[in-house]
Amino acid sequence: MRKTIRHPTRIPIEYKITGENIDIRENSRNISIGGISFRVDSFLVPDTILLIRIPSVDPSFEAIGRVIWCLQKENGIEVGVEFIDEHHSFRVRLIEQICYIRDYQQDVLEKEGRKLSDEEAALEWTRKFAGKFPAI
Repeated sequence: MRKTIRHPTRIPIEYKITGENIDIRENSRNISIGGISFRVDSFLVPDTILLIRIPSVDPSFEAIGRVIWCLQKENGIEVGVEFIDEHHSFRVRLIEQICYIRDYQQDVLEKEGRKLSDEEAALEWTRKFAGKFPAI
C-alpha cells in the first residue's frame, strides 16, 4: 500500500548513477513526497543510488534516491526511485505544485492556444486548483 499520493507530471529531470559521470535526461512520469518514477533506456538494478535533479525549477531541485523497482512496460522501461532523505518533503511538495502548474501551462497552450508565462500560469493554477491540491 502506498504511503504517499502520486502526482502525474511531464517535467524534465536529470539523473546520474552515483560514481558515474554521465547525466541522463528524461521526463518524469509521476512524483510524490516519497519518490519519483520515470522512463529509462536500460534496466537499473534495484538499490542503485541515483542523484536526481530537476533543473527547470528555481532553485533547481536535487535529491538522492534509491531504485526500488524497474519494470518493462508497454512503452519502455520505467523505474521507481525512493528519495532517501525524508527532510526533502517540503521541497518535494513545492515541486509537485510546480509540476501541476507546468502541466496546466502546457494544457492551456495545447487546448486554448494561450502561451502563459510561468507567473501567469502559477496565478491561474493557484486560483483554480490550489484549494483542491491534496494534503500531505
